Amino acid sequence: MLKTITEKITTGLPVNKQEATQINQLEGKEIYELITLAGGVTRQSFSDSEVELCSIINARSGSCSENCAFCAQSAHHKTEVQTYPMLQPEEILRTAVKVEESGVKRFSVVTSGRGISQRDLETVLETLLLLRRETDLSLCASLGIIDQKQAGMLAEAGLSNYHHNLETCSGYFEQICTTHTYQKRVQTIINAQKAGLRVCAGGILGLGESLQHQVEMAMELEELNIDSVPLNFLNPIPGTPLQSRRALSPLQILRAIAIFRLVLPGAVIRLCGGRKEGLRRLQPLAFLAGANGLMVGDYLTTRGSAIQEDFAMLRDLEFFN
Repeated sequence: MLKTITEKITTGLPVNKQEATQINQLEGKEIYELITLAGGVTRQSFSDSEVELCSIINARSGSCSENCAFCAQSAHHKTEVQTYPMLQPEEILRTAVKVEESGVKRFSVVTSGRGISQRDLETVLETLLLLRRETDLSLCASLGIIDQKQAGMLAEAGLSNYHHNLETCSGYFEQICTTHTYQKRVQTIINAQKAGLRVCAGGILGLGESLQHQVEMAMELEELNIDSVPLNFLNPIPGTPLQSRRALSPLQILRAIAIFRLVLPGAVIRLCGGRKEGLRRLQPLAFLAGANGLMVGDYLTTRGSAIQEDFAMLRDLEFFN
């Protein structure tokens, strides 16, 4: 099966849903053959080997009205997450400057909540203008569900990327969230695209979804023409409905990364939350399996690796100068 798919891929054709479903069932040593195949697709699609780096700031934390089953910031769950209102532009700038000085070129302002209030949006717009003046960073934001007018305002203020995960595929979404619909998330992506923003959209693996659901999410991202795909791996948070969910194994994660690479050969496949805990000592293999993007620093409510540790790993792989 892999031989047939390899022959197809070398002619420049992506895998279809049936093929992706078949190879997503591979186990054991066959996964290493899949990793080799996916890594070849990455080298074929991208002329350089450097990994695209980004970092975020949790600019407003907690008290979210939505009931996403994985999320520590949901007001529906009893977690120990820190809660605070919107940070001021100068405070966000201080973090952004440190990010830029570390060598990272992309920075995202992230806020909790279904969407963003007019007052907080004005603060974000002011922040973007300040960051444009004081840094050379490529600017991203993740503000929840937005309409096309809001997307246009963000683009005008200097935003280049909007992040909005699907979280999971349409067929599994209601098992994860019931306070808004999957279509609301899709419409936000479309709104951002119409405003001229590059969209970064992916999801979380290990929510209890099936292998078929993983393939479906990859296919849905391909249909939306997404070229920046963050993959998170569930790190169960005490107090959330998924606190007892068994984590994916490192090989299951590597297999999933390879599938996303084969379905989305031209996209940046970005490793994000849960990567260190999920992949453990096999983390470097993720870049051989098709990943070519990395979120560094801390995440929304959990600590990440030290940036210099990630840089050292990438230099060892010769994916960072």
